[in-house]
Amino acid sequence: MKIHLPNSAFLGNIDPFLRGFDPSSPDCLEITANNKWISVHPVVLSIIAALGLTLKKENIICGKFEAKSKHYLVRMGLFKILNIQSDISLVEHEPAGRFIPINQIWTSNELTRFIEEMIPLLHLEPEQAKTIGYIVSELVRNVIEHAATKNGAIICAQYYKKSNSIRIGIADTGVGIKETINQSYNTKTDLEAIQLALQPGITGTTKREGGTEQNAGAGLFFIKSIASVNRDFFVVYSGNGFYKLLKKPPSAGIRLNADPMRDRHSDDSHMPYWRGTIVGIDLSLGQTEEFSSLLNAIRKTYSTAVRERKKARYKKPRFIT
Repeated sequence: MKIHLPNSAFLGNIDPFLRGFDPSSPDCLEITANNKWISVHPVVLSIIAALGLTLKKENIICGKFEAKSKHYLVRMGLFKILNIQSDISLVEHEPAGRFIPINQIWTSNELTRFIEEMIPLLHLEPEQAKTIGYIVSELVRNVIEHAATKNGAIICAQYYKKSNSIRIGIADTGVGIKETINQSYNTKTDLEAIQLALQPGITGTTKREGGTEQNAGAGLFFIKSIASVNRDFFVVYSGNGFYKLLKKPPSAGIRLNADPMRDRHSDDSHMPYWRGTIVGIDLSLGQTEEFSSLLNAIRKTYSTAVRERKKARYKKPRFIT
């Protein structure tokens, strides 16, 4: 496998970076980087860490990093989690309010502890803390409950003071969305599976509209809706499928769509194959509505969508044989 850290790869321009990923030769990983500058979204580091954790450290080849910003890779814990040596000296920075290094999470107890330790570092307002805690909880819980990966969820985040925003990236090398969704549905492509997974009330654990008490099929829909209301980017990548929620222009009204394909977005069904799932989200904290009000609006859209699908199902003709 080969992956290259470019000078810039954030959710707005993540597509070229992902298309440059070479999944061939899965028994080794070669990591190279731009020589001048490295400025990337946390999801990029989660992706590289997730790949590296599938290999023995002797099968990971790191090129010589010469970019001035190479210290960022050390601070975010990339080499530490992969257990490989680096000749990059660490330039100390105060971590509070800046970043959450790469973490590996396997269990619900570890998830709870991670959120408890993460929130104070970001110095968030109470409503903002609830939003971030909810997003992280849902994303990691999806991995724990559905991904069937021995390496757990790989997650990191960074706070950007200038834009007052937080960027979160999570990756796993599990079974992927299509295999999970197809336990109850029959999707033909990874993109079709992603589209279903982003709809409210749909989960691979059951065909029942609205899911079950334990799994309501709401997490990804809620997170996509939070990004939509805040006019932020949101990305899901699994198998060959890729979906990116695009920012809405300030003049556009906010509408919560049950079908993600009705949102302003881009998609691709021919990406390099990723075994597992990748999710990235940006959240502009200054624009975040009061969390309880936001969730109430999202729940209303969720309930309406589930109710309409139930009606449509019952209207289908039934033939007696």
